[in-house]
Amino acid sequence: MDSLTDIAVFVRVVDCGSFTAAADRLSLSKSVVSKYVTRLENRLGARLLHRTTRRLSLTEAGRALYERSREALEVIGEAENEVSRLQQAPRGTLRVNAPMSFGVLHIAPALPAFLDRYPGLSVDMNLDDRRIDPIDGGFDLSVRIAELPDSSLVARRLGPCRHAIVASPAYLERRGVPRTPAELEAHNVVTFSYQESAGTWHFRAPDGSTASVPVEGSLRVNNSLALREALLNDAGIARVPTFIVGGDIQAGRLRALLTAYATIEVSIYAVFAERRHLAPKVRAFVEFMAGRITESPYWDAWTTAARGRPA
Repeated sequence: MDSLTDIAVFVRVVDCGSFTAAADRLSLSKSVVSKYVTRLENRLGARLLHRTTRRLSLTEAGRALYERSREALEVIGEAENEVSRLQQAPRGTLRVNAPMSFGVLHIAPALPAFLDRYPGLSVDMNLDDRRIDPIDGGFDLSVRIAELPDSSLVARRLGPCRHAIVASPAYLERRGVPRTPAELEAHNVVTFSYQESAGTWHFRAPDGSTASVPVEGSLRVNNSLALREALLNDAGIARVPTFIVGGDIQAGRLRALLTAYATIEVSIYAVFAERRHLAPKVRAFVEFMAGRITESPYWDAWTTAARGRPA
């Protein structure tokens, strides 16, 4: 870095026309400024300036170095200014990674309002149900739905992800309505490949007691949107995140079962590399999504009506 400092001081000396004026502009002593220029000349093995008591003039080598170095320093200055601007307001491209279904249903519809609020931004969104490291993937942040292990990454909770046991009215009319978790063993259960404990469902009753029920069925899928379509077409019973089926429950297309029993609840997180010097574009997106999801997500509006109603 000494080389860059020496060149920057040399350019300032030439711009100012004297060591004294350059020293004043740089808030350095004249002897220190002279030391920088002399060190540069010694390293290059060339005299850069003709020094007299009255004026300075460039040698041929000095002129070549000055012209190229001044251009380079201007580019560096522009780069620093650009970084400064990016740190002052949300600008540039925000690269977001998110789970497929959540991204389709709840991030993509929110992006027009987000981009209207921050016209200096563009968004590049990658949807993938695999857990991707945002740094290795080149993303500014990832949205994850899980209980996160300890990590060097920073996680900001955006809201809860609750699950519901659901089936279509036509399926329940044909096969009956389970009133206790144990009765699920008599039903065709549609399972989600990526869900933990997919083959054994855990419940907590109102009195605090717990139950674990083995479940099985004729259909297993690795995409929750596909699972939802199967349920709407009377495939069976499934344990599904409410952000997938909340609207269907509210509209009566699906029915929530065993609502008195607590089952899976995890969290929705925004995960990014570092809180210190957090880019405004990342902060803006995290705050926007946290304000949109909240601790009482809009897709869980059906739960108010369901409280106290047996299923």
